[in-house]
Amino acid sequence: MQTLIDILSQPAILVALIALTGLLAQKKNMSDTVKGTTKTFVGFLVISAGAGILESALVPFGAMFEQAFNVTGVVPNNEAIVALALSEYGTNTALIMFFGMVVNILIARFTRFKYIFLTGHHTLYLAAMLAVIMVVAGFDTIGLIAAGSVALGIVMTLSPAILQPFMRQLTGNDNVALGHFSAVGYAASALVGKLFKGSKENSTENINFPKGLGFLRDSTVSIALTMVVMYVIVALFAGPAYIEAELSEGTNFLVFSLIQAGSFAAGVFIILSGVRLVLSEIVPAFKGISTKLVPNAKPALDVPIIYPYAPNAVLIGFFASFLGGIFSMIIMIFTGGVIILPGVVPHFFTGAAAGVFGNATGGFKGSVIGSFVNGVVISFLPVFLMPVLGDLGFANTTFSDADFGVSGIFFGSLANYAGPVAITISLIVILALMAIPVKKKKTETR
Repeated sequence: MQTLIDILSQPAILVALIALTGLLAQKKNMSDTVKGTTKTFVGFLVISAGAGILESALVPFGAMFEQAFNVTGVVPNNEAIVALALSEYGTNTALIMFFGMVVNILIARFTRFKYIFLTGHHTLYLAAMLAVIMVVAGFDTIGLIAAGSVALGIVMTLSPAILQPFMRQLTGNDNVALGHFSAVGYAASALVGKLFKGSKENSTENINFPKGLGFLRDSTVSIALTMVVMYVIVALFAGPAYIEAELSEGTNFLVFSLIQAGSFAAGVFIILSGVRLVLSEIVPAFKGISTKLVPNAKPALDVPIIYPYAPNAVLIGFFASFLGGIFSMIIMIFTGGVIILPGVVPHFFTGAAAGVFGNATGGFKGSVIGSFVNGVVISFLPVFLMPVLGDLGFANTTFSDADFGVSGIFFGSLANYAGPVAITISLIVILALMAIPVKKKKTETR
């Protein structure tokens, strides 16, 4: 069972297998098949390596922030909460994950929603959350796996579907979808951006710097310098004693901050390189699956695939989302109850994407305000999610991204108030609605 989890939760292996299947379906020759599969595999490993560097640079920043401003509370972190869930619900999670992916493919095959979700680790996270919720609901083992799998397949389909209109606007084509369970936050950012009627003239990518600051047009340089400023400011507030004793293993706190800021910029650079490599291979390979197995299917890929479309918006979105998290935290402090601390990792990955979508629809203002809204959304949703997670809701961490909150609150509320019957009926109704074909309007001829 652990082997199944290991395979299905690794995007590099999962997407390489999909690419291999697509290339074989197109009857490509051995050379093209090996090349396409290998480059897809390596490309996703490059993205994962970049993401790992980013996270290792952001984690100390979060610790420094908490120390600097003396705040404590719940830190949303998918990896931490899933580790707790897997210790008790590992088998159920693996089965829900596997059959949920089957349901996703079946929905894509037989309905108008042609999205195949390929972000394996996010699929694992949602499977773990659904396993917990279905236990709380009172399902027996078979019912738990069946209901969890159908629920997972539905969310895997609807999450990229709600974002596809904005993906078409962003990418200029309909070849690829976004497979990342924070679509609600991204859609909110894009809709906020529409209020500002953005254009290329006010895009984050067309920021006019004075001639003396022309070097800031290079996204790697601007990201590195901006993060240096942020790290040094927070480090000064946190104090050298704490950083050198707890984080840097004795390295001078300013040197440590410079290295972490530079590592952050390096992580972004690596991710952007990996994305270009993957997109050049996976989209053509996926045509084999679209032709043979699921007509017109679109691969829903992990969130870094959109970063190259607006590198400046990536950094702007991160900061704006983080500010939204701080704003939300202050409100929670004054209103009492659970305090959700702004997790730096989720605010970067979701805030960056929200910034890109907000910029696509509303330029610079859309990027800033849309990402701020995303920060508020992913701060308050966990407050309402925690009570429906049973004993797991009392942990000092919880799920971070918006779609976990929305789907968890929906199914968890049904579980708490009406049990298995209500969840079963809701799943049947949703599937029935998804299966309804939409008639295309006929164009009038004169």
